[in-house]
Amino acid sequence: MNGLEHFLCSTSLWRSITQRRLLPWILSDAHLGEHVLDIGAGYGPATSQLLKSAPRVTSLEYDANTARILGAQHNGGPGGALRGDAAQLPFAPRSFSSAVAILVLHHLRSRELQDRMFAEVYRVLRPGGVFLAFEINDSWIHRVSHIRSTFTPLSAGSAFARLTRAGFSRISVDFRRGAFRLGAVREPNSPTA
Repeated sequence: MNGLEHFLCSTSLWRSITQRRLLPWILSDAHLGEHVLDIGAGYGPATSQLLKSAPRVTSLEYDANTARILGAQHNGGPGGALRGDAAQLPFAPRSFSSAVAILVLHHLRSRELQDRMFAEVYRVLRPGGVFLAFEINDSWIHRVSHIRSTFTPLSAGSAFARLTRAGFSRISVDFRRGAFRLGAVREPNSPTA
């Protein structure tokens, strides 16, 4: 992330937008189960809200400094926080009942890494687990705001095939102005990845 993204994502404004607008839409009627993986958790704006829906949340953040700050916020909380790569999740298979990724996929450097993240999320989800993601559309404003940052936009139209290849089913894509959410399920009778 660039300096502007770090600044914006650390503000109380972003925390409020995440908690009051994004999460209610992203989670809408989803059953998260007892252990949620918050991928690309950043400064933790979703964590407290996710803990209202699930007893345990594990937060994963790639940036070392942000992960340190996130870990201090989690200090002793259920689940904890750690530094890690979304395309190489440091967890055992079938560790989580659900996974949430807010504005993460476009920060991966290639489509291949995005596909690896889909496969990794599938691997760490328990059968019946749900994957929910929120992404922004490819636009000039999003490209400008990501100068000196990674911006690999995910095409909403490609999500069905890519998530299916990773093993998911019941895939959904819902749109809002300038953004979309993905939903997918690892079926209860699915094989181990």
